[in-house]
Amino acid sequence: METVYVVKGMTCGHCAGSVTQELTALPGVEGVDVALDTGRVTVKSGAALSQDAVREAVDEAGYELVGVAE
Repeated sequence: METVYVVKGMTCGHCAGSVTQELTALPGVEGVDVALDTGRVTVKSGAALSQDAVREAVDEAGYELVGVAE
């Protein structure tokens, strides 16, 4: 399963690394790809993730989850 989220506040490689580290720690996450230019974060997982869990992970990294990309 692949879900694309919009994350606000990421501006550099360190930002991307922090978000990737926090999201990768969630159970079931198989991969994370961050596109700094668009603020989109693609998360590959074995099953649907709780948006609350994703929001908490992004918050822990210091950024804001805007929502799921259309």
